[in-house]
Amino acid sequence: MSVLSNNAILALEDGRVFRGRSWAAAGESVGEMVFNTSMTGYQEVLTDPSYAGQIVCMTYPLIGNYGVNSEDPESSRPWVEGFVVREASRMRSNWRAEESLDDYLKRWNIVAIDHIDTRALVRHIRDKGAMRACLSTVDTEADAVIEKARKSPPMENRELASVVTTKQAYEVPAVNRERFHVVCYDFGVKTNSLRELAAAGCRVTVVPSNTPASEVFAMKPDGVFLSNGPGDPASMNKEVEEVKRVAQSGTPTFGICFGHQLLGRAFGGQTFKLIFGHRGGNQPVKDFRDGHVEITSHNHGFAVKADTLPPDVEVTHINLNDQCVEGMRHKTLPIISVQYHPEAAPGPHDAEHHFADFIRLMEKQS
Repeated sequence: MSVLSNNAILALEDGRVFRGRSWAAAGESVGEMVFNTSMTGYQEVLTDPSYAGQIVCMTYPLIGNYGVNSEDPESSRPWVEGFVVREASRMRSNWRAEESLDDYLKRWNIVAIDHIDTRALVRHIRDKGAMRACLSTVDTEADAVIEKARKSPPMENRELASVVTTKQAYEVPAVNRERFHVVCYDFGVKTNSLRELAAAGCRVTVVPSNTPASEVFAMKPDGVFLSNGPGDPASMNKEVEEVKRVAQSGTPTFGICFGHQLLGRAFGGQTFKLIFGHRGGNQPVKDFRDGHVEITSHNHGFAVKADTLPPDVEVTHINLNDQCVEGMRHKTLPIISVQYHPEAAPGPHDAEHHFADFIRLMEKQS
């Protein structure tokens, strides 16, 4: 072992090694190596709970140039295990900046590396698939760091919602007039989803991921929102049973990302792990209902198998890059879901209308 304060090493479980510069916190971390193709929004990426258990590489080459602030986080803290960029900006220039990205990552003890060939890393992951990795600034012996990556937990069958969920229920008031009461299952909810619901006139009660359906029904909600989150949906058997009870009750239900996957399982479908996942703000999704294409923001490594869904569930959206399921609706129950992120932070706003679709489901039931 050698301790070199300015050197860092990123080692993948298949033996590929990248050496670069340590520019945030010193230390060592392990996680699934993934990449995000967004050109902006690194602060939202860092604080998205769906990245728990993962080391994230940004494909855009210069990161940190506009700093960080207290208004843009998607949760109370960063959740990434490590951060990989081509070049970390040494200066910040934005009127909203309150802190440098370097200082922010140091404050939260997030290990980061730059001055590596991120294009080569991303091409490797695209060819070989997302895999376990170790990022270290304290041990630069390649074989030792590779072995640490291999000993880290795989993402398959890994349950992480309990790590990121709220520990107790809390409320987000509606903006202006309250029209509906929505219960949000927090599997790793992003702040902007709650903002979107509140702006639509919803008072939102956010509950832990393991909340029984009976407790939700006791709150007499007009609708239930199933949030995004990290981990493998196949590991959430107990939660799937509660989601199934919610769905079968006839309560208007809207699931996104992880919530969409749990609904797929509640319907009787199966999920599977994508080779390298969809992460970024530029995924083309086709809506079968009218044929239009949305450019959408994604962050997921698992998907629902279309051919395992029952006849009473309709696939409404597919990804045009790989044809995986991006949206579903139940033909008789007031249930809709999308695999991507209609709250779009970071990302485009093409899919924001799905919140209005959820509002219309509640209007029909009221």
